[in-house]
Amino acid sequence: MASVTRIASPKIDQICAAAVELARAAITEDPAHVGEHLTFAAEGDRLVTHYFACELPGYRGWRWAVTVTRVARSKHVTVCETVLLPGPEALLAPGWVPWHERLHPGDLGVGDLLPTPAEDDRLVPGYTLSGDPAVDEAVWELGLGRSRVMSPLGRSETAERWYEGDAGPDAPISQAAPRAARCVSCGFYLQLAGSLGRMFGVCGNVYTPDDGKVVSRDHGCGGHSEILIEETTLPAPPTIYDDNVVDSI
Repeated sequence: MASVTRIASPKIDQICAAAVELARAAITEDPAHVGEHLTFAAEGDRLVTHYFACELPGYRGWRWAVTVTRVARSKHVTVCETVLLPGPEALLAPGWVPWHERLHPGDLGVGDLLPTPAEDDRLVPGYTLSGDPAVDEAVWELGLGRSRVMSPLGRSETAERWYEGDAGPDAPISQAAPRAARCVSCGFYLQLAGSLGRMFGVCGNVYTPDDGKVVSRDHGCGGHSEILIEETTLPAPPTIYDDNVVDSI
Protein backbone atom coordinates (compact mmCIF):
# COMPACT_ATOMS: atom_id res chain seq x y z
CA MET A 1 0.00 0.00 0.00
CA ALA A 2 1.47 3.34 -1.06
CA SER A 3 2.12 5.82 1.70
CA VAL A 4 0.59 9.30 1.56
CA THR A 5 2.98 12.17 2.20
CA ARG A 6 1.35 15.00 4.11
CA ILE A 7 2.69 18.51 3.70
CA ALA A 8 2.60 20.40 6.98
CA SER A 9 1.12 23.88 6.91
CA PRO A 10 3.61 26.66 7.71
CA LYS A 11 3.47 27.96 11.26
CA ILE A 12 2.48 31.53 11.97
CA ASP A 13 5.50 33.66 12.81
CA GLN A 14 4.32 35.79 15.72
CA ILE A 15 6.76 38.64 15.06
CA CYS A 16 5.64 38.94 11.41
CA ALA A 17 2.01 38.54 12.44
CA ALA A 18 2.35 41.45 14.84
CA ALA A 19 3.73 43.80 12.17
CA VAL A 20 0.29 45.11 11.20
CA GLU A 21 1.17 48.80 11.20
CA LEU A 22 4.35 48.17 9.21
CA ALA A 23 2.29 46.38 6.60
CA ARG A 24 -0.31 49.16 6.55
CA ALA A 25 2.38 51.82 6.07
CA ALA A 26 3.71 49.91 3.04
CA ILE A 27 0.49 50.62 1.11
CA THR A 28 1.24 53.79 -0.86
CA GLU A 29 -2.37 54.59 -1.69
CA ASP A 30 -4.32 57.36 0.06
CA PRO A 31 -4.83 56.20 3.68
CA ALA A 32 -8.54 56.84 3.22
CA HIS A 33 -8.58 53.95 0.74
CA VAL A 34 -7.06 51.49 3.22
CA GLY A 35 -9.61 50.00 5.59
CA GLU A 36 -9.44 47.81 8.64
CA HIS A 37 -7.05 44.93 9.10
CA LEU A 38 -8.96 41.81 8.10
CA THR A 39 -6.69 38.84 8.73
CA PHE A 40 -3.25 37.39 8.09
CA ALA A 41 -1.98 34.08 6.72
CA ALA A 42 1.32 32.22 6.85
CA GLU A 43 2.90 31.77 3.42
CA GLY A 44 6.03 30.00 4.65
CA ASP A 45 8.61 30.05 7.42
CA ARG A 46 8.78 33.61 8.78
CA LEU A 47 6.61 34.76 5.86
CA VAL A 48 3.18 36.28 6.59
CA THR A 49 0.66 38.13 4.41
CA HIS A 50 -1.58 40.76 6.02
CA TYR A 51 -4.94 41.63 4.43
CA PHE A 52 -6.61 45.04 4.69
CA ALA A 53 -10.02 46.15 3.43
CA CYS A 54 -9.91 48.19 0.23
CA GLU A 55 -11.97 51.39 0.18
CA LEU A 56 -11.18 52.36 -3.42
CA PRO A 57 -14.35 53.30 -5.39
CA GLY A 58 -15.32 50.46 -7.72
CA TYR A 59 -13.28 47.83 -5.83
CA ARG A 60 -15.91 46.48 -3.49
CA GLY A 61 -14.77 43.20 -1.94
CA TRP A 62 -11.09 43.66 -2.88
CA ARG A 63 -8.27 43.51 -0.32
CA TRP A 64 -4.82 44.99 0.07
CA ALA A 65 -2.32 42.18 0.60
CA VAL A 66 1.07 42.98 2.15
CA THR A 67 3.61 40.20 2.61
CA VAL A 68 6.29 40.65 5.28
CA THR A 69 9.20 38.51 6.42
CA ARG A 70 12.30 38.45 8.63
CA VAL A 71 15.54 36.54 8.67
CA ALA A 72 16.24 33.86 11.25
CA ARG A 73 17.16 35.06 14.76
CA SER A 74 16.20 38.64 13.87
CA LYS A 75 13.24 40.67 15.05
CA HIS A 76 13.54 43.16 12.18
CA VAL A 77 10.56 42.71 9.81
CA THR A 78 10.75 43.85 6.18
CA VAL A 79 8.13 44.15 3.44
CA CYS A 80 8.34 41.78 0.48
CA GLU A 81 5.49 43.02 -1.73
CA THR A 82 2.19 44.88 -1.76
CA VAL A 83 -0.65 43.97 -4.09
CA LEU A 84 -4.40 44.46 -4.51
CA LEU A 85 -6.25 41.13 -4.68
CA PRO A 86 -9.92 40.17 -5.11
CA GLY A 87 -11.64 38.77 -2.06
CA PRO A 88 -14.32 36.05 -1.99
CA GLU A 89 -17.08 38.60 -2.73
CA ALA A 90 -15.11 40.91 -5.02
CA LEU A 91 -16.62 42.41 -8.16
CA LEU A 92 -14.62 41.01 -11.07
CA ALA A 93 -14.65 41.77 -14.77
CA PRO A 94 -16.21 39.02 -16.90
CA GLY A 95 -13.89 36.43 -18.35
CA TRP A 96 -12.21 37.23 -21.63
CA VAL A 97 -14.02 35.85 -24.66
CA PRO A 98 -12.33 35.63 -28.10
CA TRP A 99 -13.59 38.23 -30.55
CA HIS A 100 -15.11 35.66 -32.92
CA GLU A 101 -17.28 34.36 -30.06
CA ARG A 102 -18.46 37.85 -29.11
CA LEU A 103 -19.83 38.70 -32.55
CA HIS A 104 -23.56 38.92 -33.12
CA PRO A 105 -25.54 39.18 -36.35
CA GLY A 106 -25.45 42.73 -37.62
CA ASP A 107 -22.27 43.74 -35.76
CA LEU A 108 -20.32 44.34 -38.97
CA GLY A 109 -20.48 48.04 -39.83
CA VAL A 110 -19.31 50.29 -42.64
CA GLY A 111 -15.54 50.06 -43.01
CA ASP A 112 -15.20 47.06 -40.65
CA LEU A 113 -13.12 44.03 -41.69
CA LEU A 114 -14.18 40.56 -40.52
CA PRO A 115 -11.53 37.90 -41.28
CA THR A 116 -12.88 34.37 -41.70
CA PRO A 117 -10.89 31.62 -39.91
CA ALA A 118 -9.13 29.13 -42.15
CA GLU A 119 -10.88 26.27 -40.31
CA ASP A 120 -14.38 27.78 -40.56
CA ASP A 121 -16.81 24.83 -40.72
CA ARG A 122 -19.18 26.87 -42.88
CA LEU A 123 -16.73 26.84 -45.80
CA VAL A 124 -14.91 24.22 -47.85
CA PRO A 125 -12.23 24.62 -50.56
CA GLY A 126 -13.64 25.52 -53.95
CA TYR A 127 -12.32 22.33 -55.55
CA THR A 128 -14.16 20.18 -52.98
CA LEU A 129 -17.57 18.87 -53.97
CA SER A 130 -19.95 20.88 -51.83
CA GLY A 131 -23.07 18.90 -52.59
CA ASP A 132 -24.74 21.81 -54.34
CA PRO A 133 -24.97 21.05 -58.09
CA ALA A 134 -25.01 24.73 -59.04
CA VAL A 135 -21.80 25.34 -57.09
CA ASP A 136 -20.02 22.13 -58.07
CA GLU A 137 -20.58 22.83 -61.75
CA ALA A 138 -18.83 26.19 -61.46
CA VAL A 139 -15.81 25.08 -59.43
CA TRP A 140 -15.19 21.56 -60.65
CA GLU A 141 -11.48 22.08 -61.37
CA LEU A 142 -8.67 23.24 -59.10
CA GLY A 143 -7.88 26.91 -59.64
CA LEU A 144 -11.24 27.87 -61.08
CA GLY A 145 -14.02 29.78 -59.36
CA ARG A 146 -13.90 30.89 -55.74
CA SER A 147 -11.21 29.64 -53.38
CA ARG A 148 -13.86 28.60 -50.83
CA VAL A 149 -17.58 27.89 -51.02
CA MET A 150 -20.20 27.16 -48.41
CA SER A 151 -20.17 23.66 -46.98
CA PRO A 152 -23.35 21.58 -46.54
CA LEU A 153 -23.22 22.52 -42.83
CA GLY A 154 -22.94 26.21 -43.69
CA ARG A 155 -25.91 26.08 -46.06
CA SER A 156 -27.97 24.12 -43.56
CA GLU A 157 -27.29 26.64 -40.78
CA THR A 158 -28.07 29.52 -43.15
CA ALA A 159 -31.36 27.99 -44.23
CA GLU A 160 -32.38 27.36 -40.63
CA ARG A 161 -31.47 30.91 -39.59
CA TRP A 162 -33.39 32.47 -42.47
CA TYR A 163 -36.44 30.26 -42.03
CA GLU A 164 -36.72 30.92 -38.29
CA GLY A 165 -36.12 34.67 -38.64
CA ASP A 166 -37.86 37.57 -40.35
CA ALA A 167 -37.65 35.82 -43.73
CA GLY A 168 -39.73 32.83 -42.66
CA PRO A 169 -43.44 32.05 -42.34
CA ASP A 170 -43.58 32.95 -38.64
CA ALA A 171 -42.49 36.57 -39.10
CA PRO A 172 -45.13 39.08 -37.88
CA ILE A 173 -45.64 40.52 -41.39
CA SER A 174 -46.20 37.04 -42.74
CA GLN A 175 -48.64 36.07 -40.00
CA ALA A 176 -50.68 39.23 -40.61
CA ALA A 177 -50.91 38.69 -44.38
CA PRO A 178 -53.81 36.83 -46.05
CA ARG A 179 -53.38 33.08 -46.02
CA ALA A 180 -53.09 32.89 -49.81
CA ALA A 181 -50.53 35.72 -50.02
CA ARG A 182 -47.43 33.49 -50.04
CA CYS A 183 -44.20 34.39 -51.82
CA VAL A 184 -44.12 31.23 -53.93
CA SER A 185 -47.14 32.49 -55.92
CA CYS A 186 -46.05 36.14 -56.01
CA GLY A 187 -44.87 37.73 -59.25
CA PHE A 188 -42.21 39.68 -57.34
CA TYR A 189 -40.58 36.49 -56.01
CA LEU A 190 -37.12 35.86 -57.54
CA GLN A 191 -36.02 32.30 -56.84
CA LEU A 192 -32.43 31.64 -55.73
CA ALA A 193 -30.18 29.32 -57.73
CA GLY A 194 -28.75 26.13 -56.28
CA SER A 195 -30.08 23.99 -53.47
CA LEU A 196 -31.25 26.99 -51.42
CA GLY A 197 -33.61 27.87 -54.27
CA ARG A 198 -35.85 25.02 -53.19
CA MET A 199 -36.85 27.04 -50.16
CA PHE A 200 -35.82 30.67 -50.71
CA GLY A 201 -35.89 33.56 -53.11
CA VAL A 202 -35.49 37.34 -53.10
CA CYS A 203 -38.34 39.84 -52.88
CA GLY A 204 -38.41 42.38 -55.72
CA ASN A 205 -41.37 44.51 -54.65
CA VAL A 206 -40.09 48.02 -54.02
CA TYR A 207 -43.05 48.87 -51.77
CA THR A 208 -42.51 46.07 -49.23
CA PRO A 209 -40.11 45.94 -46.24
CA ASP A 210 -38.57 42.76 -47.72
CA ASP A 211 -37.48 44.37 -51.00
CA GLY A 212 -34.04 43.04 -51.88
CA LYS A 213 -34.08 40.53 -49.02
CA VAL A 214 -34.17 36.73 -48.93
CA VAL A 215 -37.61 35.30 -48.12
CA SER A 216 -38.89 31.75 -47.84
CA ARG A 217 -41.43 30.32 -50.28
CA ASP A 218 -44.10 30.26 -47.56
CA HIS A 219 -43.32 33.78 -46.33
CA GLY A 220 -45.96 36.37 -47.09
CA CYS A 221 -46.97 40.00 -46.88
CA GLY A 222 -49.65 42.40 -47.98
CA GLY A 223 -47.69 43.36 -51.10
CA HIS A 224 -48.45 40.07 -52.91
CA SER A 225 -48.79 40.65 -56.65
CA GLU A 226 -52.16 38.91 -56.87
CA ILE A 227 -53.94 40.67 -54.03
CA LEU A 228 -56.88 42.52 -55.59
CA ILE A 229 -59.07 44.87 -53.62
CA GLU A 230 -62.50 45.30 -55.16
CA GLU A 231 -63.71 48.86 -55.34
CA THR A 232 -67.14 49.25 -53.81
CA THR A 233 -69.57 52.05 -54.78
CA LEU A 234 -71.53 53.40 -51.85
CA PRO A 235 -75.16 54.46 -52.53
CA ALA A 236 -75.81 58.18 -52.69
CA PRO A 237 -77.20 59.58 -49.43
CA PRO A 238 -80.94 60.50 -49.48
CA THR A 239 -81.99 64.11 -49.99
CA ILE A 240 -83.03 65.75 -46.72
CA TYR A 241 -85.27 68.83 -46.53
CA ASP A 242 -85.21 71.13 -43.54
CA ASP A 243 -88.79 72.32 -42.97
CA ASN A 244 -88.08 74.07 -39.70
CA VAL A 245 -86.71 77.17 -41.31
CA VAL A 246 -88.70 79.21 -43.84
CA ASP A 247 -87.01 81.89 -45.86
CA SER A 248 -89.08 85.00 -46.43
CA ILE A 249 -88.99 86.27 -50.02
